[in-house]
Amino acid sequence: MTSADPASGQGSASPAGPADTSETTRHHDAAPGPPGERGNPGSTGSRAAAGTTATATATDRPAPAGSPAGAPVAGTGADARRPSAGEALFASSQGRFYAILMTLLVAFFLISNISATKVISFGPIVTDGGAFLFPLAYIAGGVISEIYGFAAARKAILVGFGVQIVAALTFYAVMIAPPGPGYEHQAAFEAVLGFYPRILLASVAGFLVGQLLNSFIIVRIKRRFGERHLWARLSGSTVAGQFLDTLIFCTVAFAGIIPGADFISYVLFGFVYKCAVEFLLLPVTYAVVNTLKRHEPTYRQHG
Repeated sequence: MTSADPASGQGSASPAGPADTSETTRHHDAAPGPPGERGNPGSTGSRAAAGTTATATATDRPAPAGSPAGAPVAGTGADARRPSAGEALFASSQGRFYAILMTLLVAFFLISNISATKVISFGPIVTDGGAFLFPLAYIAGGVISEIYGFAAARKAILVGFGVQIVAALTFYAVMIAPPGPGYEHQAAFEAVLGFYPRILLASVAGFLVGQLLNSFIIVRIKRRFGERHLWARLSGSTVAGQFLDTLIFCTVAFAGIIPGADFISYVLFGFVYKCAVEFLLLPVTYAVVNTLKRHEPTYRQHG
């Protein structure tokens, strides 16, 4: 635990014990700060009020030297501060917004896979129904990686994988169950959802490889450059992840079904389209990321 010296902007070691390395932040019911924070000579005032945290607020001390201009303040309240240049901040997966983002990612993934059972065309452009929503799954995965780190993103991806397996088994059980009296759409049901296991295999394989690569690139670049260059890690991860995802999905799902030149057009359009959607939505992604960084209480350096 450290106490901040406003005169120098540096933390001084406190005899209160070893540093807290957990991924959760201290709350207002934590133990009072160390004696070094009470009446520190050279401080502008005492911060010894009972019930406060040991971390100084952004108004209690200046931003660390080298902080990028306009960098979002990490955390809120007593834990708020600006990251220094090259410092990589992440939040705990127990944070306020992680479950919401994971739910969105899994929902986008599930709906896209079911929609992808239909091949659609707009003139010479051939694609599938998953094209409408699937890019948002990558955006959600990128936001999770940027805010919560690779381990949290991997957990969300694996949850999505599990949900897809449950969906496939459910559809299969319903398909082989005998139709009830008056049900006349068994053939249509089999024609659509009977194709789903192949779509599932293609989508899960592509999604696992593409999303894990997407998350890895985001976190690797962030650990190298800190909070700077968000556009670079979002754009670079999109191109790499979407390329592998699209290639794997299209090959496993529709090789031998969509013929020759149409298949090549299908792969190229899918890749370009998904990247274009993510690039066009970069301003929205920026706004979401910066808002979460300001309002996620656990957003701080760890790991």
